Amino acid sequence: MALTEKQDAGGRSPLGPLRESGGHKVVRILWTCIWLFYLSAPVIDLIRGGHSTGVRLLGALGLLAFVVWYLILVIRTARQMVVWRVLASLGVLAAQATVLSLTLGREWLVLFVYVAIASGAALPAEISRWTVPGTTLLLTATAYAVPEGDLYLVGLLVPALMGGFAMVGVRQMIRTTVELRQARATVAELAANEERLRMARDLHDLLGHSLSLITLKSELAGRMLPEHPDRAAQQVADIEQVSRQALVDVREAVSGYRRPTLPGELAGARTALTAAGVAADLPAEAPEDVPEAAESALAWSLREAVTNVVRHSGAKRCTVTLTNAQTLAGPVLELAVTDDGAGGPALPGNGLTGLTERLEAVGGSLSAGPAGRTGFRLLARVPLGSPS
Repeated sequence: MALTEKQDAGGRSPLGPLRESGGHKVVRILWTCIWLFYLSAPVIDLIRGGHSTGVRLLGALGLLAFVVWYLILVIRTARQMVVWRVLASLGVLAAQATVLSLTLGREWLVLFVYVAIASGAALPAEISRWTVPGTTLLLTATAYAVPEGDLYLVGLLVPALMGGFAMVGVRQMIRTTVELRQARATVAELAANEERLRMARDLHDLLGHSLSLITLKSELAGRMLPEHPDRAAQQVADIEQVSRQALVDVREAVSGYRRPTLPGELAGARTALTAAGVAADLPAEAPEDVPEAAESALAWSLREAVTNVVRHSGAKRCTVTLTNAQTLAGPVLELAVTDDGAGGPALPGNGLTGLTERLEAVGGSLSAGPAGRTGFRLLARVPLGSPS
């Protein structure tokens, strides 16, 4: 049975094919092709070695076949290949290197370096740790069979061993990086699924009872309406109360999932204003120890104000300030968003009503209107604590 790298009992890799990114492919191909400079020795031998024309032609064809086979083998390692096919291909390369070295001379012993590199690049580490040294042993045996081949042996053993094991390291590094990327994607997907399940569970807990009660009371009101309209009206009033409470619960739950913070909104405001071509003058950081509800209300105010600046004002500059102030009612935190745009009165329908409700819910206030002859200013204020 054909075996593949990291196989399971069924003969398949649990990770599937090794999928490399473009950067990984470039790294691997560079590491593979950097050794091609060793081909200068056999090329020079073909040109200046004193061989006959027929021998030169056969040698050139053999060298071309060797290089093409080598490159195909190494470049295809990104795909899932069965080990026996890789071993057979390496056997062909080794046979070519042996025949060319024995027939053309010691300069061709360098081809064994490529066999070692291809072995490290194309085989799993648990196999290549044996084939790379095996290739160097074959190189040694062939060198002693070639006239004066032992003179080249010292200069080829180290490149063969180092090159082969370097490709083992590169292959392992690429596989580890790919596995890490896959693991991160899996973790992110699991986290997203868990969050969706949590939201579904919480919304079910919030709405399940309320909707069941609304359904029951609606059916009851429908049966009471012809004969007992006063009792039906009471049921309708109960339905209204339950519906309002359910709406409050859902808003609180959703706000908990997507509660904005001042640091996050300041960063988002800077990005939005810059993208819109508006010069942004914002605080470097947000105040600390702001109550959660008050911070959330100010963060929503900042988001709405910046959105209006980007969409409607036509401003060239926007200034945001966060100031601690003392009032008769106690300490407050003020958020001011001022632009130099077209200005004009605050119009309904642009989210200001919702901001006012949010701020009033935490004991704050909102004012918005023209800032001088041109421009617009929004001022949101939230309490920080009890009066001293």
